Amino acid sequence: MSSLPAPKRRLPRAQRRLQLLDRAQQVFVAKGFHAASMDDIAEAAAVSKPVLYQHFPGKHELFLDVLETHLAQLTEELTAALAGEKDNRERVQDTVTAFFAFIAREDEAYRLVFTAGMDHDDAVAERLSRFHSRMAAAIAELIVEDTGQPMAEATMLGHGLIGMATQSARHWIRLSERPPMEVSAQLAGRLAWKGISGFPREEDAAVQGAEAPTPED
Repeated sequence: MSSLPAPKRRLPRAQRRLQLLDRAQQVFVAKGFHAASMDDIAEAAAVSKPVLYQHFPGKHELFLDVLETHLAQLTEELTAALAGEKDNRERVQDTVTAFFAFIAREDEAYRLVFTAGMDHDDAVAERLSRFHSRMAAAIAELIVEDTGQPMAEATMLGHGLIGMATQSARHWIRLSERPPMEVSAQLAGRLAWKGISGFPREEDAAVQGAEAPTPED
């Protein structure tokens, strides 16, 4: 008498959700948002579409959840880079390196942020804007500490540093022959620090001005 196959074990809801997010990420990375379908994601996760819809009401909401997961991870990594007892030059370098490390990840999650074809989606734009504003503000605090610049100006510089780090890392990943990630991140970090350190503290600038020779009559 043959034994019946054991029933498949159902995953706990939280664990199933994580699995679906992981498989959805793979599909979105491979196909982009618009070409991906809920059928593709259900097939990749080896579940039925009704199971997928039990966790996510639609493809758009699923994409936003995947995006927020990776923005939260990147925020955590950047926050760690900005923390600690290091000097500000090391913090800037670690921040730039964190961007490179994110873009160099094997899962290519950066494509969800930069190349998923969702540039004009309001919900995506709002989440990306919130991420950039939060990180620019954190970087601005370091700039104020190191240069004495007003916060508004320092925040503008913070946005500039994020843009430079992001574009440098995106260019690096597209190269067919590229330097090691650590070398490229060091180059970009040095450039970023040279720019920020070009703004001396107000008291230092005042001292330099007082010491400058005055033209003779």
